[in-house]
Amino acid sequence: MRVTVLVGGVGGARFLQGIRSLLAESGEAVEHEITAIVNVGDDVWMHGLRICPDLDTCMYTLGGGIDPERGWGHVGETWNAKEELAAYGAKPDWFGLGDRDIATHLIRSQMLRTGYPLSAVTEALCNRWQPGVRLIPVTDDRSETHVVITDPADGEQRAIHFQEWWVRHRAQVPTHSFVHVGADKAAPAPGVIDALENADAVLLAPSNPVVSVGAILAVPGIRGALRTGRAKVVGLSPVIDGKPLRGMADECLEVIGVETSAEAVGRYYGARSDTGILDGWLIHDTDTADVPGVAVEAVPLLMTDPETTAEMARAALRLAGVSV
Repeated sequence: MRVTVLVGGVGGARFLQGIRSLLAESGEAVEHEITAIVNVGDDVWMHGLRICPDLDTCMYTLGGGIDPERGWGHVGETWNAKEELAAYGAKPDWFGLGDRDIATHLIRSQMLRTGYPLSAVTEALCNRWQPGVRLIPVTDDRSETHVVITDPADGEQRAIHFQEWWVRHRAQVPTHSFVHVGADKAAPAPGVIDALENADAVLLAPSNPVVSVGAILAVPGIRGALRTGRAKVVGLSPVIDGKPLRGMADECLEVIGVETSAEAVGRYYGARSDTGILDGWLIHDTDTADVPGVAVEAVPLLMTDPETTAEMARAALRLAGVSV
């Protein structure tokens, strides 16, 4: 079985744990291939280092190195470099880099500067973590999410990097739109289109629909491959009882004029039989949703542990016409 998942961030990484657990328990793990197409819109250069938050969160989570309380970064992290940067007055000072995490960024940045594409760099980094899932950045090209805000300092509109909006401002500034800088000239990374077109099931993890899945869909060729691929496409709602599972998806949805509800997000993605991308939509068992042209099923969607998440994955695959 070939399963392809569009993912971003903590929720996507935890969902991948569930799929991996489910397929491993089937007793035929060697016959299954899980490919994660990962958002790179959050990626940023900081202090001379290339930081890829979603790729690293997936890699650390699946490799057993994630900080379980924060859901991101290394377990047992120390912050000596951050303190020294602050002592030098280095800017920006609102983004923290842990000492162990810096090692990952150093290796990545060195390889990128010598000409390796991000997909090859990611494969090399995964040799250390052995995630059991093939992690591919959606593109090797620049495709960064920027946010148009009204700057509280002077009242002027300007675009800032998503990380500044998310980490520094906590999405609490007047916000007008999201822009995927470079996406129009980007191409899918090697293996991405094949993973979409030849999968037995394609799943959208319960990740932020605007700045995670949305940033993936912004790369030319991705939406088309989802619409024309032979597999059914099933999404999992990141919204339960009108609230996002994690993060600030509600802030992002408000900016684009979409209600924070399972139904509204399903309609935002739309039906593949029309002009959208979904065949199926999983919502939490306390929610209801009517998404024209899309099969909707309600199941528990709280990812409390890998076993529970595995049952979510089982339901998603069943809705996609695949039984495990």
